Amino acid sequence: MSQPRTDRDRPRPYILAETNWKAVRETKFDVAILPWGATEAHNYHLPYATDVIQCDHVAAESARLAWERGARVVVLPTIPFGVQTGQLDIPFCVNVNPSTQLLVLRDIAQALAGQGVRRLVILNGHGGNDFKAIVRDLQPQVPEIMLCILNWWTAVDARPFFTQPGDHAGEMETSVLLHVAPELVLPLAEAGPGRERKARIAAMREGWAWAPRRWTAVSDDTGVGDPSDSTAEKGAKFFHAAADRIAGFLVQLAKTDPHDLYEG
Repeated sequence: MSQPRTDRDRPRPYILAETNWKAVRETKFDVAILPWGATEAHNYHLPYATDVIQCDHVAAESARLAWERGARVVVLPTIPFGVQTGQLDIPFCVNVNPSTQLLVLRDIAQALAGQGVRRLVILNGHGGNDFKAIVRDLQPQVPEIMLCILNWWTAVDARPFFTQPGDHAGEMETSVLLHVAPELVLPLAEAGPGRERKARIAAMREGWAWAPRRWTAVSDDTGVGDPSDSTAEKGAKFFHAAADRIAGFLVQLAKTDPHDLYEG
């Protein structure tokens, strides 16, 4: 999916898909951003590309703000497939295993490292993607480039913005989509309630034990979280707060030597 456009008069220099070799050749980029989403059902009212669309917009807005503050960042095209091993019985929930993600990320990182890029941020837009073990595995193989993970929806605390943020296609995700792509959101009256069946085992309910969820056993409508209180206004406030904080991180990262990260 192409990056969202906000200015149709000219290409945005921080969006790789829109820029050109002349501009790239003349710019020394400090940070590359790789948005990574997923393709999956999001209740009845949100599109399958929800995670991709959100990642596109957050990456673009964060990069715009960072660029205006002097950081030369570039957003790579979003990867649209994520880990869906608990949703294989839902049509077109396209699964890419973590082992495949490792190989894809390795190839991208090696290519960028060979071209002089020194910082690569994986901007994650899907809760089923967990890149920590992948980065631990990969970082020693590409010591020339610093690998960093950022889950965009955790950049700021969602609770002050929403009544019940939800885990999947709930108030938070629905509100953000109402802000960035309202034409793709069906009327909230058509959404399911996003009711989640809780685990029978106490430790799993409390969060100190974990097992992958089989999605159709957890939710009847694929949602986890009630979207009924969603509004575009809530989504806009959360979106801009997250993008602003991510931009601040990108600016600081661009100024920091990857080989001198620690004080003291």
